[in-house]
Amino acid sequence: MASEIQSYFKFTGKGRLEKAINSLLGLLEGIAIDGTVTPGEVALLRMWLADNQDVANRHPFSELVPVVAEAVADGVLDPEERADLTWLCEKLRSTEFYDMVTADLQRLHAVVGGIASDGVISVEEMRGLSDWLAEHEHLKTCWPYDEIDALTTRVLTDGRIDESEHRMLLDFFTEFLAVLDERTIVRPLVADGGTNSFTALCAVMPAVSFPGATFCFTGASAKYKRAQFEEIVKGLGGEPIPAVTAKLNYLVIGAEGNPCWAFACYGRKVEKAVELRKKGIRVVLVHENDFHDAVLDA
Repeated sequence: MASEIQSYFKFTGKGRLEKAINSLLGLLEGIAIDGTVTPGEVALLRMWLADNQDVANRHPFSELVPVVAEAVADGVLDPEERADLTWLCEKLRSTEFYDMVTADLQRLHAVVGGIASDGVISVEEMRGLSDWLAEHEHLKTCWPYDEIDALTTRVLTDGRIDESEHRMLLDFFTEFLAVLDERTIVRPLVADGGTNSFTALCAVMPAVSFPGATFCFTGASAKYKRAQFEEIVKGLGGEPIPAVTAKLNYLVIGAEGNPCWAFACYGRKVEKAVELRKKGIRVVLVHENDFHDAVLDA
């Protein structure tokens, strides 16, 4: 980017993002309009990457560019990759990204992180959190508001926090301190359909069995590429599948992420897995670190 243009970037960033995303969406629609994506058409996506490389480290381009780069790295764009990219583009160009919801969700992360920062969570703190949530009901349906709200209501029902509840709260809330050391938040709580119990979105020390089981992968990993994960699963008798469906046994969530990412860490596959769980379909969400442990134990 020329220096005279770069100096004005801060005044045109939103407009440039919208133009870049609209162009990418158009490319995704155009190259697949006949039902197939050729290597020449994938090259157009690489051109899009090249055109935006000068801002690849600027948020939120830093969230979008790596996802596009990974999708086209093998010269093939499969339907799942195209769907993931389309989902992310729609999220980033919507008001979800720019309006007060984004800012207030970031505040909520900090609120619960602050509550857990001293290692003790009191009833008074939970009541204060309940009041904060009541004042920010416009965050409903956005992760992690609903999970935190349901958990808070449950814990305050009897006006006390027992040992198991305190351990669960602390385990969940301290994940939001991850912004201090750039770890990825991967442990939101969701309600099990029809019950009053709560489980971590990523199972704690899950029992992972490979033979005959199906695995899907999402998110970023510093250790392996997607194809390497799939080869590991195949070698242990499992079956890697590209999409989250009712036949999926394990969704492995990559451990490498950026706390500035609004959507890339928790994308379409996690969203679908949570919906399946709410319908009573058992999909185990596995943190990448636990996946590596299971491989060593297999």
